[in-house]
Amino acid sequence: MLTFDILIFLLSCIVLVFSGSWLVKSLSKIAYFLNMSEFVIGFIIMAFSTSIPELFVGITSAMAKNSALALGTVIGSNIADLTIVIGIAVILAKGIKIKSKKIQKDALYMVFIVALPIGLMLIGNELSRLDGIILLVVFLIYVYHLIKERKEFKKEVEERINHWDIVLNVVIFILSLILLFFSAKFVVDYATTISLKLLLPPILVGLFIIAIGTSLPELIFNLQAVIKKHPEMALGDTIGSVVMNSTLVLGVTAVIYPITANFLLFFSSALLMLIIAFIFATFVESGKKLYVKEGIALVLLYTFFIMIEFYIKTLGG
Repeated sequence: MLTFDILIFLLSCIVLVFSGSWLVKSLSKIAYFLNMSEFVIGFIIMAFSTSIPELFVGITSAMAKNSALALGTVIGSNIADLTIVIGIAVILAKGIKIKSKKIQKDALYMVFIVALPIGLMLIGNELSRLDGIILLVVFLIYVYHLIKERKEFKKEVEERINHWDIVLNVVIFILSLILLFFSAKFVVDYATTISLKLLLPPILVGLFIIAIGTSLPELIFNLQAVIKKHPEMALGDTIGSVVMNSTLVLGVTAVIYPITANFLLFFSSALLMLIIAFIFATFVESGKKLYVKEGIALVLLYTFFIMIEFYIKTLGG
């Protein structure tokens, strides 16, 4: 029954979201306990952990030979991260100051990295296993660049955590990973079933339904960063998550099983993703602060994206 499939799918999404948020919280506690710098927590640890739901969706969809679902999830998640997720954080923080020019440079790098899988997809009409390897190499180069260039980021996040708390958080981290894996599998299985029954392209299901769910850990972390007066960590997580989705997630997925999708929906959504990434980078590059009006503009961009995609779906039948 379609109703039963939708119910199980929604429950799986809820488990995916909660397990993702638990993983983010537990990993942040572990990072604080190890006295890691703000940069390492924001740009590497949190960006990686908040991208794990997308990674697990990618792996399970590739294993199910429905890799278009992963492509839609990555594009939709990147767009959500660069619009409503960071937009809400900017609005609540009443603006985010950009203290380092290196963040501005990273935003520009992000635009080029976002464009890479789009170019590879257009060249070969798919992301092949070779393309996947190229994306993984770019991911490793980017991480090496971050570690090398950010040695001057020495500021540590002051948060006292005792040994019993850290043991508990390690246990929560492991359990969250297990829950993430199984919930991602159910999400992919039932999303595939629903898309077949409703005659919807898998990429469309990934673009909206799954992408919003997998973007919630980023939203939770960004809001926590803003509340704790570390708004630059929110910027770092957003940029890092988009880069990791575009390289690590798509790379691993393509290596397991080549990615193909409905060309019209892919091209329109990918083009919008690239435009939104450029607009976001322009906002970051243009001054020393992201203002509330720019946060509002980013949130409105997501509404525009939804309207365009459903209009294109209508045209495509």
